[in-house]
Amino acid sequence: MKPIKITVEGYEAIEKIVKESGNTGRIYVPRSWIGKKVKVILLEPIEAE
Repeated sequence: MKPIKITVEGYEAIEKIVKESGNTGRIYVPRSWIGKKVKVILLEPIEAE
């Protein structure tokens, strides 16, 4: 997979590791972000299994 260049304008950025949660992944953001629009960008390629 080849990376693409993405330009995003925003107010705050947090870099985290996605954790396993049942059969999905999960990240936690600050409580003050509840109800706000966010974007999640994959920063590493997904390896073929």
